[in-house]
Formats: sequence, structure tokens, C-alpha cells
Amino acid sequence: MEEGGGTGGRGEAGGYAWDFPLRRERHYGERVVACFPDRPPHLHAMLAAALAARPDAEALILDDGAPARRRLTWAELDREVRGLAAGLAAAGVGQGDRVAILLGNGLEFVALAYAVARLGAVLVPLSTRDQTPGLRHALSNSGARVVIAEPAAAARLPDPAETPALTRRFALGAAPVPGFEPYAALRVDPDAAPPAAVPEEDAPATILYTSGTTGTPKGAVLTHLGLIHSSLIYNRTCRLTADDRMCVVAPLSHVTGLVAGLHAAMAAGAPLIVIREFKAARFLATAAAERMSFVVLVPAMYNLLLHQDDPAAHDLSAWRLGLFGGAPMPAPTIERMAAKVPSLGLVNCYGATETSSPITVMRAEETSARRLSVGLPAPGAEIVVMDDDGRECPPGVHGELWHRGANVVPGYWENPEATAREFCAGFWKSGDIGSKDADGFVHVHDRKKDMINRGGFKIFTAQVEGVLHDFPGVVEAAVIAKPCPVLGERVHAVLVAPDGPLSEPALAAHCAAALADYQRPESFTFRIDPLPRNANGKIMKREIRAALGFG
Repeated sequence: MEEGGGTGGRGEAGGYAWDFPLRRERHYGERVVACFPDRPPHLHAMLAAALAARPDAEALILDDGAPARRRLTWAELDREVRGLAAGLAAAGVGQGDRVAILLGNGLEFVALAYAVARLGAVLVPLSTRDQTPGLRHALSNSGARVVIAEPAAAARLPDPAETPALTRRFALGAAPVPGFEPYAALRVDPDAAPPAAVPEEDAPATILYTSGTTGTPKGAVLTHLGLIHSSLIYNRTCRLTADDRMCVVAPLSHVTGLVAGLHAAMAAGAPLIVIREFKAARFLATAAAERMSFVVLVPAMYNLLLHQDDPAAHDLSAWRLGLFGGAPMPAPTIERMAAKVPSLGLVNCYGATETSSPITVMRAEETSARRLSVGLPAPGAEIVVMDDDGRECPPGVHGELWHRGANVVPGYWENPEATAREFCAGFWKSGDIGSKDADGFVHVHDRKKDMINRGGFKIFTAQVEGVLHDFPGVVEAAVIAKPCPVLGERVHAVLVAPDGPLSEPALAAHCAAALADYQRPESFTFRIDPLPRNANGKIMKREIRAALGFG
């Protein structure tokens, strides 16, 4: 059985596959991809279905730092969405128009996202961590007509003359913000909302700007089909239903929070616990009080839970699935979380903005045994490992991972050059170096740009980081290339050790037991503060190299 086609358990070569009905369909012009045949037609339909099924059930639980958490039913959320849709329509927003939001996790983000979807417009989430140049680029490139911002972030928006398409600006809060209309002006009579639009599945629903770890961010075009398919991947592989109590901690302005949090909860009709900021103790208290069953965290967050609080001190018996991505989970973390929360299954996922979130998912029961794998290709996904000459690599041989599927974006907004460069025959060329084993499980070894060349020996930094994560006292690890006039590059490790510097001889001995001599770090930097990460949780190695003067 081909990956992404038909149904079944094991594949032809003894590999594994997901057992879900799929149907090949033509989308985005000439792309043929495997899709779930039973799916909502567009994003707004997911909210409409949840509302019809359980109007008086909880839809949102909002933990925004206030002493008490706020709650909304599906009926109350729908009224908020309809009122905002009416306000946006009165502000001139129609089908296909872009609406930018510069907001943290909260009710306003959730309601605006679905108000925009109801109008058939296109959401442009902006990171509250971004600065004026990045915001200027996203607003100019997307041609957004309206922006809604938090007061603290509004001052970072570019001058009106620099974004002529942006005709209306709104700011949250009761206090006036110069140059902005009050958010309250958008919240009008819900009965004034126009009828819900019916956009095409292949139409843009969201433009998400890539994290910009290198170069100028590109606007990935996430469609209704891609977002819905990704949401259903989470729901079906994780068996999520309306009886789950899901949680989002990742920023809703980025693909993990938006899809694994907001849209997956909508697709399941499940209540969503929205946490504005991750703090270990408060997260555990909220998870226990609200009987959280599902969340996506980066591996460093699990380490922080174990380091800063005791998960066993909270009643987390409802927590059945904890997803993670962005880095391998250290074996000690898996073991300690299993001991502290016996009900918890850990699930590795791998994806990117361009894949609308997950392109692989690990089976929870195999996480421990296959710790260094990111899982199986998600239902409907095709993943091929390609060499530099454009030929597929056999199992166990590394090359660049190319991805195709219903959730892979059709391209980049107003950037045909980047689209032509990074897409081939419907596959997105990820820039990740990886391999597939004989059972079809995917391994991600490194980013092309992060791989170290030490005197001709190629070193996968993720492999070295995985060994370092297993050393007691290491909370985070980043391995980077240190320039060398003789060998070109040497291996340097930056370690987060909150309890203070670690023994370099002991670290060297630990690495010697697991790594070849050329792979071992030859120098170390110890720090107490966390490594710099973008809002997707990826370590910003460019910033680390710059801070150390490595270029």
C-alpha cells in the first residue's frame, strides 16, 4: 500500500501505516493528494457543527493570568464571532480580504479567527514578539486591509504611509491608543452579521509568515483544505472527541497553536483551555483543575515541569496525551514523566508552517522504543528522502525530506520565485536532512544549514544534542559550528544548566560513550537562561552563533 493512499495496517515493505479511509483528489491545479473524504467544507463549518451539537456546553476556558478563569459556551462564542463578523464587514472586510491580528492567546484571537473565517476573508496572524521591520514586511506583503493589535504591541506597527493598503487599525483595551480605533467598535449586534460565506476548499484561509530563522520571512498560504486536514490528522491519530478537554499553550499566532490547539478543538467540538503564557506551576494547576486531556508542548517545557514543579503533586489523571516536537525527547524526561503521570502517553510530531502543522505522528505506544524517530507519515502524507541529484534514497540512507499531502501549502503569498524554488511536483523541499527506516518511521537528523562539516566529516547536530540531553543537569542543548582555520568547523555545545556549570570532563566522557570522536563537542558554553527560540519553539541557532561571535 502506498503511503497516503487507501486503507490498511502494514505497508508492502513490512512498514506501518495508519488505518484511515482516504481518497485521492485533485487540488491546487495539478496536485493529486490523498484526503479524508468525510470532512467539513471550510473552517466556519467546524464552529457551526460544534454549536449545533452542544450549544450550552463549554467551548473556551481562558487562563489569561487573572485569578479566575473565564468560560464561554459554544452559543456565547458564536455570538462573539457573529458580532465581530458584523463589525469587520462594516469596516469593509469581504471575502478574500486579509485581516491581520497582533494578539496573544485569548478570547479576542479565537473569536476574530472565526469571524474572519465566517466572512471568507484571510487571517494574517502576527507574532507579538516581532519588531517593526518584520511587521512592516508581513503587512505590506499580505496587503492586509485591517489590523487588530494589543496596546503594548501597537506602537511597533509601521507608520500608515508605509502600509497604504492598511486602512483601518483597531486596538484592544479601554484606554485610547493614538492612531487606532477602539476594539469595542468592532463588537456590534450579532444579528447584523452577514450570512456565512462559502469559500472554496483550496482558497486561502490564513497566511502565516515563516519564522525567519534565515532570510526574509515568506507568507505560507494555508488553505481551508490544509487546515481542516491537519486538524483531522490530530483528531483521528490521537482519537480526540468532544469529551476531551484540550489545551493550547503555544502561541495561537503560529502553526502549532493555531492548528493543534484552536482548529483541532473546533473540529472535535471539544472545549479548549487557552493559556496565555507558560509558567510551569500555573500550567500544572490549571491542567489539574480543568481536567486537561491533551496538549502540545516543546520538550523544554516538559523539562521545566519536572525541574520547577512536581507533576505528581497535582491530579493529572485526565491527561492522556502530551504531544511534542521541535527536538527529540530526552530518555530521562520520558521516563520521569511516565513515573509522575502514569496516564500520560507522549507523542512525537514533526511538521512546519508549510505543512500546516503535522506531517508525521508517532504512535504513543512506540515513543519510548523509537525515541529518535518523529513517527510515521501522517494520514495522507507522502514523505520521500531525496539525494542532491533528485533521486530517492533507500531506507536508512539520509537525504533531504520532501513532503506532499493535502495539508502541504500550495505556495507562498505573492512570492512566485520562492514557490518555484522550494516546491517540486507538489512536494515541498523541507531543508531537513532525514531518513526513513525499513518500517517507514521517519528520522530527522538536522537542518541542512545546521549540519557541521568538520574536516570533511558531516555531523548531525541533533544527534549530538540528543546525547547531551541525556546528561544529568542539562535542560536544553544546542550544538553549533565553531569556525576553525584548520578543519573549517569544530563542534561547540551550548548547554542550559540552571543549577550551574557542569563538569566538562564528565560531559566529555558521557559523549565518548555514545559518539564518534569527530562528533564530540570540543568546547562548551554554559548558561542559566533559556536558549533563544522563535514562537514555534525552534531554537534560533543564528542568534546563538552571533552572540558567541561565530558568525
